[in-house]
Amino acid sequence: MSSQSNQSHQAGEAAGKSGRARILISCPDRSGIVAAVSHFLYEHGANIVQSDQYTMNPEGGMFFIRFEFVLNDLDKELPVIVEDFSRVSDRFEMKWHIFRASRKKRLAIFVSKEDHCLLELLWQWQAGDLDADIAMVVSNHNDMRQLVESFGIPYHHIPVTADTKAEAERKQLELVSDKADLIVLARYMQIISPKFIEQFPNRIINIHHSFLPAFVGGKPYAQAYNRGVKIIGATAHYVTEELDGGPIIEQDVQRVSHRDDVDDLKRIGRTIERVVLARAVKWHIEDRVLVHQNKTVVFN
Repeated sequence: MSSQSNQSHQAGEAAGKSGRARILISCPDRSGIVAAVSHFLYEHGANIVQSDQYTMNPEGGMFFIRFEFVLNDLDKELPVIVEDFSRVSDRFEMKWHIFRASRKKRLAIFVSKEDHCLLELLWQWQAGDLDADIAMVVSNHNDMRQLVESFGIPYHHIPVTADTKAEAERKQLELVSDKADLIVLARYMQIISPKFIEQFPNRIINIHHSFLPAFVGGKPYAQAYNRGVKIIGATAHYVTEELDGGPIIEQDVQRVSHRDDVDDLKRIGRTIERVVLARAVKWHIEDRVLVHQNKTVVFN
């Protein structure tokens, strides 16, 4: 798809979403929740066009909702809905967020030397399948500069060493603080500090080269080969202070056999990684993910 075609496609998509909004809700489960929210939206002239619900009962007792609705004159009416909704949310002890469907989330992609996950995101973005704005790519190496800049996307090289890590993170935060809604770690081979994570709670997505929980430490594919595994996979999750222990958004696997050597496992693994990460990013930017404790509910 050419840049001009992509812009036309995205303009058409934006026009179709200009009157749409999404509301995500989590609250203790009890009767009347869906009726109360639906009636509230009806009273305010909104038409529900997509509805998803899930209850954790009898385990946990939590209820989750995602409504997408259409509202004439959204710019004028949405602030009224936000202000008035407290009379419903207070009654049901709700945690809730409303998002405009037309307001694209801004992505900052962090990458090191491996390009497969980055390329998948760039291709989907260029094709109009990833409904977001890629604000920048940040890397601790300069390897991807020419590739990224060929897409017209700013590229920032911030080297990271053991001695400069704190200063590098300060520069990274300065770059992304007001320019990114979501950080995507597309095989970024550095550990993110708790201070950085605090600035983006449940807004940093990482791709892990294993079907978690799995082999820890270095050379996971060599470990997998030595153990004779029969499936390999990848896991996309939100980043928390617990290394590779954040809420899981998406996973996938593929069967392998004794005929596959380490290089085969790496090749198959790269394909799974890029697909799983792209799915997770897509679901996040479409407001399909709710986090409860260390788990996710994904309305995909």
